[in-house]
Amino acid sequence: MTERAHLAVVGAGPAGLAGALAAAARGVRVTLIDAAGQAGGQFYRQPAPALNARRPETLHHQWRTWQRLSDGLARHIAAGRITHLTDHHVWCVRRESDSFTVHALLGPAQEEGGTVRADAVLLATGGYERVLPFPGWTLPGVVTAGGAQAMLKGGLVLPGRRVVVAGTGPLLLPVATGLAAAGAEVAALVESASPTALLRRTPDLAPQPGKLAEGAWYAGQLLRHRVRTLTRHTVVEAHGTDRLTAVTVAALDRTGRIRPGSSRRIPCDTLAVGHGMLPHTDLAETLGCTLNGTDVQVDEEQRTDVPGVWAAGESTGIGGAALALAEGHIAGRSAAARLHGIAPDPRAWATADRARTRLRAFFAALDTVYAPPAGWAERIPDDTVVCRCEEVTAGEVRTAARTLGAADLRTAKLLTRAGMGWCQGRMCAPAVADLTGCPLTPGRRPFARPVPLGVLASLPDDETPSQPTQQ
Repeated sequence: MTERAHLAVVGAGPAGLAGALAAAARGVRVTLIDAAGQAGGQFYRQPAPALNARRPETLHHQWRTWQRLSDGLARHIAAGRITHLTDHHVWCVRRESDSFTVHALLGPAQEEGGTVRADAVLLATGGYERVLPFPGWTLPGVVTAGGAQAMLKGGLVLPGRRVVVAGTGPLLLPVATGLAAAGAEVAALVESASPTALLRRTPDLAPQPGKLAEGAWYAGQLLRHRVRTLTRHTVVEAHGTDRLTAVTVAALDRTGRIRPGSSRRIPCDTLAVGHGMLPHTDLAETLGCTLNGTDVQVDEEQRTDVPGVWAAGESTGIGGAALALAEGHIAGRSAAARLHGIAPDPRAWATADRARTRLRAFFAALDTVYAPPAGWAERIPDDTVVCRCEEVTAGEVRTAARTLGAADLRTAKLLTRAGMGWCQGRMCAPAVADLTGCPLTPGRRPFARPVPLGVLASLPDDETPSQPTQQ
């Protein structure tokens, strides 16, 4: 199967949808490629049609925005301006002389390959959760905060009956309130950040009153559902034999370290934990796009430094759905103008640009508040598993750094096998970086996900991806 499009948009979350709609409205044929069975991404995740959800809007607080995006997508698909490819898991984007080839695995089994050829590409690949290991985090019943939210939104199921939501970051609020509203008993919301740190950033947060009102609404929902909130606390250990039965939490001092004698045990059957988000940059890395730290570097038009490649949303910096929508809109307009051979007029996206500027400043301020607790890597025992795929412990990682001289993630990986498993370090790399003191650097993998040998063997010789070179 081969599709031809002017613009291939990878990812059908807020950024990808906004970009696809903006480009299609300006005469560009678009192929929207997404791994999910329905558009929306994680933020606008919809229940499976077979569930016949009667009121899916109760799972979202920006339902009107989603309806506008969904209706626009349906209109452009009906008009033939957008082709929406669902269940397409993109594993590589290959740049050729004057075009791009997008390689994907098809369907739930991901055993068959497909390609899309396009004149330009918009990467709207989103982000993934950062989870810091602690004793017991591999027990059944311990899930990521986003995973718990996905179960609720996509499957209409609760991850458990008595839940503790823990970690740090704004995502914990909708997860805790959503679970409580759906009938779970949320035993505690455990947030490592301090309320005073948030108050100190009030001047930087004040220009976004809508976001502050949203936070206040969540606080009201927590009170309504009688959810105990423990700020400046962290999970120390998860307990259980065959599955989770309780968690121990403790208070943090002003330096972010455990306060002696502050531990308390909370019975629960589920722990939803997360410590913020990291950008998905695998496809950008295979194309040779420059990264700014962990984010894809883009200009004012959301263009990367690889000609013909745009990026928008969480891949360019974690900032939520509203920022992703603004960036996607700008990227779609820019791509449409460039593909038509004209210079884009910045005035055309002035509103989106103002929103982008304000929201970037807002989330930059939040980043300073919602940081993982200081010294977390020092206090986890040596026998704590860090890399779940290869069952590498914290002690093995520490030995690689302190005794064997591992000074970067690649060397730590070669010495311990941490990051050589199915996820290729996406889950454990941040923890390994903190344990070794190494910077969290991109892996520059040729493939964004495991690919069956049969799919690779079926590719023509001139389409076989190779390790990228820096542009």
